[in-house]
Amino acid sequence: MFYPLPDTIEQPEISLPELLQSRDNRQARQQQWIGLHQVTLISFTVVFPGPVKDNHLVRLIFNQGLNALKQVAQRRQWVLLAQQSFALSTGPECFVAVDANAIEVKHALIEAEALSHVGRLWDFDVFDAEGRQYSRAKLGLPARRCLLCEKEAKMCARERIHPLNEILTQIEVLANASAND
Repeated sequence: MFYPLPDTIEQPEISLPELLQSRDNRQARQQQWIGLHQVTLISFTVVFPGPVKDNHLVRLIFNQGLNALKQVAQRRQWVLLAQQSFALSTGPECFVAVDANAIEVKHALIEAEALSHVGRLWDFDVFDAEGRQYSRAKLGLPARRCLLCEKEAKMCARERIHPLNEILTQIEVLANASAND
């Protein structure tokens, strides 16, 4: 049921308005899926810094996340009702309607993130059938850590503590290590 996205050439840089519009579009699709399927929704994207959101490295990380999601679903024997991936210039996305408890799904996906070198780059948003989102904070879990230091990732990103080229180099190292697992 999970089909990896094909590799891609590097897409053009994305402007802030395009990125914000893509988030609004994703939220609208999420609400549509929740209304249509009325079960837990997994909305999967890749957290990727910089103005280019779709390239070979992003697709590699995305497909590794899809594979991890597939393995978790099989192990937990989740009933998957629908799955669709979107290859967007603002970054690949995947929606999965799963007949399973949303809190259990979120915990299982956080565990999968922790087991992968690139897991910190996977963003599995989980919503219940009523549209409530379950975040790390809502579950009392710590925020994501920075790829280069142990500070909170959002703080480093907001304050632009690390140069983009250092972050991208680290992401490439992690993706290659993950591909060799």
